[in-house]
This record gives sequence, C-alpha cells and structure tokens, in this order.
Amino acid sequence: MPMLNRHIMAGLITLYTVFNRDKNLIQSIIQTIRQLFQRHRPTATVPLKIQPIPPWDKPYDKKPQPAPPPWSVDEFVVAPEEGKIRFHDLPLSEAIMHAVFEQKFRYCTPIQAEILPHTLAGKDAVGRAQTGTGKTAAFLLTIIARLPPHVKMANGTPRALIVAPTRELVIQIAKEARDLGKYSHLKVQHIFGGTDYQKQQARLQQRQVDIVVATPGRLLDFQRQHDIDLRQVEILVLDEADRMLDMGFIPDVRQIVYSTPAPPKRQTLFFSATFNPNIMGLVEQWTNKPIKIEIEAHQKAADTVEQRVYIVTSEQKYILLVNLILQKQLERVMVFANRRDEARKLQQSLRAHGINCALLSGEVSQDKRMKTLENFREGRIRVLVATDVAGRGLHVEGISHVVNYTLPLDAEDYVHRIGRTGRAGETGTSISFACEADAFQIPEIEAYLGEKLSCTHPEETLLAPLPEKTPLPPKTPSPNHKPFKKNHHRRKPYKVAP
Repeated sequence: MPMLNRHIMAGLITLYTVFNRDKNLIQSIIQTIRQLFQRHRPTATVPLKIQPIPPWDKPYDKKPQPAPPPWSVDEFVVAPEEGKIRFHDLPLSEAIMHAVFEQKFRYCTPIQAEILPHTLAGKDAVGRAQTGTGKTAAFLLTIIARLPPHVKMANGTPRALIVAPTRELVIQIAKEARDLGKYSHLKVQHIFGGTDYQKQQARLQQRQVDIVVATPGRLLDFQRQHDIDLRQVEILVLDEADRMLDMGFIPDVRQIVYSTPAPPKRQTLFFSATFNPNIMGLVEQWTNKPIKIEIEAHQKAADTVEQRVYIVTSEQKYILLVNLILQKQLERVMVFANRRDEARKLQQSLRAHGINCALLSGEVSQDKRMKTLENFREGRIRVLVATDVAGRGLHVEGISHVVNYTLPLDAEDYVHRIGRTGRAGETGTSISFACEADAFQIPEIEAYLGEKLSCTHPEETLLAPLPEKTPLPPKTPSPNHKPFKKNHHRRKPYKVAP
C-alpha cells in the first residue's frame, strides 16, 4: 500500500464526519487509518490529529434573524383636508396601507378619488385622465384589495390580467404592482416579447401566479402553447387602450378578452389618457354597466409642469442643452429627439462633454433598455436621451426636467413627453427648442393644448461657447480577441496556367 499523506487523510476524515453521522463507522475508520500509519511509518512519533466532531444533537442552523417590528396604521398620519380624500377613507387592508405608506402616498389624486370607491365595490369602470395622474395605482389598488391572498390555483392560472401595449409600460406596471402588493402575498408575473421567452414560460409552468401584466402578442403566444389559462380571470384591465388601437392590437385584445369569463363574472377596467369612438364601442361590448370617470378633459397639460420654449437656431440647440445641464446643475433629465440616429449622435456628444447619459430607443436591445431604465431610476444616469418609444407609460420618480430637443410631429406626443415630469402632484419643468426646422409645429401644439406657449430667447450665458470635446476612450479588446481579416472567407482565385 502506498504511503498516505497525513494531512490528506485528516481532511478526508473531516469531510466524512460532516456528511455521515454514523459514530461507530467513523471510529472504525479512524482506528484503521491509525493502524496503517503505524505499519507504514513506524518511526512517526507525532500523533494523528483528528478535527473535532460537532455534537450529534445540534444541527447546522443559521443564526436566526430578528423579526422586524410590527407596523400599525397609526404610524401613517395624514391630516384630513377639505376637498381631498385620504387612503384612510377607503376600505383598504392594513397590508395595503403599509405599502401605500412606504410609497409616500398621502392623498388620492383626482382620478383615484373618483374611481376607487366604485371599483373597490366591484363595478366596471372607464377612466380617462391625463398622463401622470395616478391611474396605474388606481387599478392596482383595486386588484390587490379585491383578490384574497393565499388562494391555491393551478400554475399559469392568473386571477387578474393587465394588458398594456408596450414592454416598457408592462415592466413599469409590474414593478408598481410588486411595490403596492409587497405585504399582500400576491405573486406578479410580467410577460412581454423580445427577450426571456424560456424564462417566462418556465415561471408560468412551474409557479402559481396571481397577477399577470402582459403585452398582447406574447400573451397569445403562451396561450396557444397552453402555458397560461385565462378562464379564471376575475379582474381584467386594459391600459392605454387607444394606443393599442393605433398599433393594431385590437384583434389580439379581442381574442384575449373572449378567453376570459363573461362580464358578469369578470370586473373590467379601461384606463387611458385619451379615448375615441372606436374605443367607446369596445367599452360597450366588453363591460357591464360601467361608470365613466373623466378628469380635467379640457386641460391637456398638467398644472404641475412649467412649460418654456426657447427660440434658437439649429447650431445653438446643442450648446444650449449642455449649458442648461451644467449651469443649472440638472441631475435627472429626459431629452427627446424624433429620430434614432439623432438621439444616438446626441448621446455620444453629451458623453464627450463629460455628461453621464444613456440612450433609450428602438435600436437598443430589450435587455439593455431594461438595465438603462433601472440605472436611471436608481440615479446612476444623469441624462436619458430617448425617442418617443419612452414617451408614454414610463414613470420614473424625480424627473425634474424634460427637454424637447426636437419638437414632435404630433401634438399629442408633446403632451405625453412633458408628462414624464410633474407627476402625481410633483412639480417639473418642460423646455422645448424651436428652431427654423420645427418651429412651425408650435401653432398645432398650442391649438391642442388650448393655450399659448411662452416663447423667449435664451439668456446669453446659456449660449456661451463650450469647451472642446474629450475623445471617448477606445474599447480595450479582450485577451482572446482575434482581429477580423477582410475577405478571409473567400477562396483565392485559381491561377491560369500560361
């Protein structure tokens, strides 16, 4: 038998004692090994050290963590105010009030105050309100309050379904649902196309889900694969219904609606910034005696947004933008451009001037868009340059300024752009640049808003020359990177014999 290393054997004994608690067997192994050492190393005088064995009756448990102190509604103090409704005045559970308290909500917004008393009672509703007025929280509070927790359902069988037109809006709604349902023990799953097909499918097949937030296309795909069952849906929400009509999703939405129970057994909620006769016709078909709530329909832009228009030339726009960000020390800004290439060049130029910024447009992959939005929410990105892909449904708290680097071609897009700031009672500022190329859009925007915009020339300090751009550092190739050889895949031409 070959010589055995003492340290190796001691380690083997230690591992064996961890995974096998048979005392008699361990003692016999130790005795055998000692005899082997005596036989093959008779001159060894140092005794074999065996690691101490933990007590047999004490399991390997982690140190218990102290339980958080219990929360009480008494900690959520909101003074009654005339003309305002507190969340205390609504039939909400203590778990929901705890989440509302952590979200720092105090009083209901107008759309919430008008619609929640009806939807919490189980009535269908059609809500029309301008963007940023809290309609998402209105239908989420309804769902969380009306769905009892700890109800055993089959995997992939939701009790509430929220359909939205875009991936960004789905992600935002799902995040708010998890925040408001934090203490209600409801499981939320988002479904959207472009990424994570297998991961989303596995979650539907292997887990119970209470609330599903989905785009129409991917939802129907999973339904055809029998990964999701909509026959037990108790609450159906269609958000941004007018935009789904514009994007051609209504046939898919109709198929989804007809896959759920009939209206008397299903509560249906329509929420959108705008409605048209076609949408109202669908409302009559899919709802059961709905109440109609319309908040400030005559006013397109929120009072909490200060609107400014600077008259500049095309060459002055970029100078003005950089000076606004640096001189005013703006920390969380969204800059909108009409085209992808324009947004990309603008983001690269801002980075060259030392401004931390990122790009959000249709040419950015879905995974990167999600990471960009998360970094912007967490404050790791100062400026977000975006196209209208982020103009509607995106909610990021604390955006102080929205800049229209180029005026939109549609007046309605202007309202949705500036609606990214001044949301839920907060104040914000919208700044638009009007140059010789797009100033003709101002009359149409004013007609849509029903008010005149204040157009002024910027201050001279805001047009001060900019420092030279700092070239971006080149990307360092990985150690395994092999340079691409041009036309390396082509065969060499045959030589013709003379």
